[in-house]
Amino acid sequence: MELQLKNLYDDFRDVDTIKAYAKLIKDEAQKIKRNINIMEVCGGHTHTIMKFGLPQLLPKNVKFIHGPGCPVCIMPKERIDHAYVLAMQEDVILVTLGDMIKVPGSNGSLQDARAKGADVRFVYSPLECLKIARENPEKKIIFFAIGFETTTPMTAALVDAVIKQNIQNIFFHINHVTVPEVMRELIDSRDEHVDSYNNQIDAFLGPSHVSVIAGAKIYDEFPKKYKRPVVVTGFEPVDMMEGIYSIVKQFAQERCELEIQYKRVVTWDGNLKAQKLIETYFDKVSLFKWRGLGNVPNSGLKLKDKYSEYDAEVVYKEILPRKEVEDHKLCICGDILRGMAHPTECTIFGTACKPTTPIGSCMVSSEGACAAYYKYGNLLR
Repeated sequence: MELQLKNLYDDFRDVDTIKAYAKLIKDEAQKIKRNINIMEVCGGHTHTIMKFGLPQLLPKNVKFIHGPGCPVCIMPKERIDHAYVLAMQEDVILVTLGDMIKVPGSNGSLQDARAKGADVRFVYSPLECLKIARENPEKKIIFFAIGFETTTPMTAALVDAVIKQNIQNIFFHINHVTVPEVMRELIDSRDEHVDSYNNQIDAFLGPSHVSVIAGAKIYDEFPKKYKRPVVVTGFEPVDMMEGIYSIVKQFAQERCELEIQYKRVVTWDGNLKAQKLIETYFDKVSLFKWRGLGNVPNSGLKLKDKYSEYDAEVVYKEILPRKEVEDHKLCICGDILRGMAHPTECTIFGTACKPTTPIGSCMVSSEGACAAYYKYGNLLR
């Protein structure tokens, strides 16, 4: 029989299997005399939770709280302002990925810049910049790179191609961030502007696509040092119910471990070739500002100093704004990204702030928690 795409996911949306896991979770949860707050550190997980109504299947003492699982959502306005200023240069073509175009900075979004005549393009793969550069030799192509460990190897592959092919008109504005550091920050923040000591996180659903690259090993410290179980979990409903069951069972058995549910894709060590490529071209930065979270130590990447001639932050440092920009006073995206609030607690959710007129970053991105709640809000209990 010819394999069809539906065969690849039907088994992971099987109603009977989902109901069976729901019963197993309920049975284990009855042994636990307190609430368990599970944070999913991935926007894809958030959307599965909402789309398939998973909260309705869980006992009352097992709850979801949402984390900073969307690289667009955590991008501070200062760096969006960088992109805007760069895009407005006459000899520049600014290239980025998907949702980044719609996120408003203090001067407007990249979509607004394009409406004013800027040449802003979005691509599905950073390597498309090579074609853009060949077709526009008189222009400077600036790739505004975003994403967690999942997309970093693609940017590294572009850097590798640019250097090896001696391409002179491609530059990079690097905004890649790493997940373990922000998970750590959510538990024991030392930022004077952010109080994470009252965090409500009891366990993590580990982001699976990040783990394909970085390996499950990056979460090993959380059960050992912070006493928070982590289960690296896939995106389909059956995956997530199995991951939740693993967490609840750990609490019932008074265990605290790192487990891999998504074994069909994730390994302990991850993609070593991709990791080596990243290490070749990038260094950690001492601080990277996350929207709503403040400065998170060692959580961002930058081009190594020896490749600074390709670094747009170096080449264009004289024109890039340095002023810190506050979020809208009524927006609580920061609290949502820290798992301290749900979208429905925001006074402008679904009224002033909705996908057609987003005010906060959690509504702008298709992976944002607010966008998920808005789209699938009828599934809320």
